[in-house]
Amino acid sequence: MNVADSEVVVSILSDAGYSQTENIGDAGLILINTCSIRENAEQRIWGRLKALSHLKNRKNNVKIGIIGCMAERLKEKLIETDKLVDIVVGPDAYRELPSLIAESEAGHKAVNVLLSREETYADISPVRMDKNGVSSFVSIMRGCNNMCAYCVVPYVRGAERSRNPESVLKEVKELCNMGYMEVTLLGQNVDSYKWNNGSEVTGFSQLLEKVAMVNPLLRIRFSTSHPKDISDELLYTIARHGNICKHIHLPAQSGSSRILKLMNREYSREGYMDRVNAIRNIIPECAISTDMITGFCTETKEDHEESLALMEWAGFDFAYMFKYSERPGTRAARKYKDDVSEEIKSERLSEMISLQNRLSLKSKKNDVGKVFEVLIEGASKRSDQYLSGRTTQNKVVVFPGFGLKTGEYVNVMIERCTSATLLGKKF
Repeated sequence: MNVADSEVVVSILSDAGYSQTENIGDAGLILINTCSIRENAEQRIWGRLKALSHLKNRKNNVKIGIIGCMAERLKEKLIETDKLVDIVVGPDAYRELPSLIAESEAGHKAVNVLLSREETYADISPVRMDKNGVSSFVSIMRGCNNMCAYCVVPYVRGAERSRNPESVLKEVKELCNMGYMEVTLLGQNVDSYKWNNGSEVTGFSQLLEKVAMVNPLLRIRFSTSHPKDISDELLYTIARHGNICKHIHLPAQSGSSRILKLMNREYSREGYMDRVNAIRNIIPECAISTDMITGFCTETKEDHEESLALMEWAGFDFAYMFKYSERPGTRAARKYKDDVSEEIKSERLSEMISLQNRLSLKSKKNDVGKVFEVLIEGASKRSDQYLSGRTTQNKVVVFPGFGLKTGEYVNVMIERCTSATLLGKKF
């Protein structure tokens, strides 16, 4: 999400006459795009601001701005903190950046964090910031209507609204014409995408199919699905199209129905398992990844063990796992006590990570001896003699790169693996 937002901001500023620099010391304007979903993300931003203070001291005319979710949530604190921040702009006010910058240059604090029920930036062609020129992001909607008890997103990004499907298709076609081979459709809950033009309603499965038909060589990914909304119709759409990647990120958050109810996730353990079974039945080769939170309010040892059991049962290929951190203003902060100690949270998180490492390794071992079509994304991090890419299941593959180049498809025989990476050779 933040990458897609940054590309919109660069486009707006480029049209206003600004240009990017790779050297922060040359910059007259520094914008930090922020996230408020977890406390440690915010803490990193405070640290970054302190690290930038020397630029302010050395170069009085440099302007520093905070944009995105943290800007909306902490506007007063940001403006008051050590006079480091000149501009504070929320996620729905990026169009106002040129005028806000001018306001700050006139010596005023410039702030706009108003949320919108209409803004989708559908008419703006993002300036692509990715380095490989192979894969890119396309935002299909903004905001969120799910009021999960632990989540700050609805408060900082506003209500859900979907982009006109024609604007999405236009952006995808432009990326195709630029040589991109993969796009990822983004939304807080893509399954609830809905566009009504008065005579026809387009849901996510219809949009996904239209995007897949732009070019059969263009890989399509999406994130994120919600277990309460992912439909069999969507699964059959994925199964029908070879270029829609066979990977679904389906956040569980907990394996305990009691905790899921407190989280206001609107599904039970059994409901989640039903959706995993549907994926396995309709798309047998589909990889499933998830998000898990440990140490949510009132979580007991039994609740935690139910989460571990769900992970074991599902055999997740990958997982993002976090300790619960209370976010001010959320339902959990208002109504529940954060009563699981940091020590217990850390112990439970370690158990989760250990389990997932084992599950990830098992998943990768099952791929040894198989051949996968891999989209080459660039050189391996460890050696420029090797290339790296991903399978349709979103698994990273490293292989010798002689005679091959970024952006090509190649069949790779998997010879061995680690818990994080498949290793093989051209087949």
